[in-house]
Amino acid sequence: MKPKSCFRAVALFLGTVTILLPVHIAAQSTGRIEFTARVAPTGGQPEPVRQLTFYLLRKSIEDIRAEALQAAPAPELDKFIDALAVSPGLKAWMKKNHSVRLYGEEFIKSVTPDDIVDIPEFFKAYMTHNEAYRGAGFPEPKFKEKDRDSNPEKFNDEKEQYQAAVRKFIAAAPNPAEGMDLELVGLNPYAKWESLQGKQRRLLETRAYQLAEERYVVARTDSDLDGRGSFAGIAPGNYWIGMFGSEAISGDVHLHWDYHVTVRPGQTVQVMLSNLNAAKPSYEAQNSNN
Repeated sequence: MKPKSCFRAVALFLGTVTILLPVHIAAQSTGRIEFTARVAPTGGQPEPVRQLTFYLLRKSIEDIRAEALQAAPAPELDKFIDALAVSPGLKAWMKKNHSVRLYGEEFIKSVTPDDIVDIPEFFKAYMTHNEAYRGAGFPEPKFKEKDRDSNPEKFNDEKEQYQAAVRKFIAAAPNPAEGMDLELVGLNPYAKWESLQGKQRRLLETRAYQLAEERYVVARTDSDLDGRGSFAGIAPGNYWIGMFGSEAISGDVHLHWDYHVTVRPGQTVQVMLSNLNAAKPSYEAQNSNN
């Protein structure tokens, strides 16, 4: 081979190395995540999570929601209570118990004899529900409305005596508030509060999704029929595998994930997503007994 031809061959070879070397280095510097997602119903066998979209994120969904919450703040219970058309006593009771639910076992257990006597709405509900007890040992009031202005001292004394007798009668009952909630159906603001919270949760999810798309989504993929998926060519670092706007459902179980994973250069990370490492639904963190 002539010297000139040899030089040309070496040049071509070196050119090939120059082109291929960066690609080889890049392949070594990135990693890959392979995951399998399965969900098991209560008492049942795990099933593949089929054809749902999974996101690879630079920030956990929980932290993204916290960031979104600044733009879509949660409704404040005390402000909601202040706007209700109920007595000051009932408002104070709601704030003290951090609840606007006026029905159910927890409500019945939380109502004391003093609450029944001192809160007008509760006393009216109690008297309406226990109408049959009148004349059967239930205290009868002696104070008269005409004495309120003409003889206020007598009026107040007799009213206090009546209230003390009612407290004693109510306290002697095993479950004094039992059935009272049936008389409070028209007054109960819980459905309105739930609707307000639901609207805020939807707004929060929308804002969190927008933030994720704008700042934190690295990749996305759909799981296959076996519940498998992967993210390739991922730069080393910390990531989270999560879901937006969907859940893995099997029977009575609804799951989503916010799973932390670390990617190292040239490494393939194997992840098994299951009931055991699923994220708690964000709404469960809120005051579920309000």
